[in-house]
Amino acid sequence: MDNFRSQEGKKAATVAIVANCFLTLFNITVGIMSGSYALVSEGAHTLSDVATSIIAYIGFKIGQKPADDEHPIGHGRAEAIGGLIILLFLTLVAYEIMQGAIERLLNPSLITTPDVYAAIMAVLGIIINFSVSEYIINIGKSIRSPVIIADGKHQKTDIFSSIAVLLSVVVSNMGYPILDPVIGLVIGILILKTAYEVGKENLNHIMGKVPSTEFINEIKRVANNTPNAEDAHNIKVDYMGSYAVVSLHVKVDGNMTVNESHKIAHIVETNLTNKIPEVKYAMVHVCPIGLEYDHDQEIDRK
Repeated sequence: MDNFRSQEGKKAATVAIVANCFLTLFNITVGIMSGSYALVSEGAHTLSDVATSIIAYIGFKIGQKPADDEHPIGHGRAEAIGGLIILLFLTLVAYEIMQGAIERLLNPSLITTPDVYAAIMAVLGIIINFSVSEYIINIGKSIRSPVIIADGKHQKTDIFSSIAVLLSVVVSNMGYPILDPVIGLVIGILILKTAYEVGKENLNHIMGKVPSTEFINEIKRVANNTPNAEDAHNIKVDYMGSYAVVSLHVKVDGNMTVNESHKIAHIVETNLTNKIPEVKYAMVHVCPIGLEYDHDQEIDRK
């Protein structure tokens, strides 16, 4: 599985970098030649995509490293950290684009009417960005990589940016050239929106946000289907990038020996890691059936 994840992650990064290098070169070149600030802005955005795809892949590779003495549950959070670095890049690019757009709105003499080549490049950008973003997000979901998914979502904003560029060219040539820097401003706002979403998702991973009800129910189902274990409860999940660490309590017969209950706990742990792909580590505590138990107290009360 780790080898498959590594190959798929490398494939996603390669496709993103190659596509964005192409788009950066042509967006900026055609933008300058055609007089479209919106297209030049989009070129700057796709240039940032190259950097963030490289960051995403570095975070992904570090997250793939196995556990060691200093990181006993692995390096998975490196993926979420990579997603936060992408957030910083997105914010910086959005600021630069919005600043340039506002400058042109305040000084209309800087505005030019883009020609038809800008429209052709915008259409090409829509097609390429849609295909590449869908490909990257699907890979990210298949290997449960938050940083690859974040990179794909970053790429997806370029679809809306390219549509905006296309509209700006059409409307500018209808006699409203001021729309070109307005669209540049809209592109900046779209990038900020994506930055917020990427940041929120990756912070949730780092801060240990409660997972979905479906995931909790799946943990309960697997634990409760283990012979001699029942009523899985007090379930806690800590996401480590592409995988999760789970701790929970299960109830067993109070007359069992320590050896017997210890064995059941290990069987539950093994079942969780074998049957739920997201769970890489599991820690199980056993409670006697029928014992009144308050998880907030230090000592069991009989």
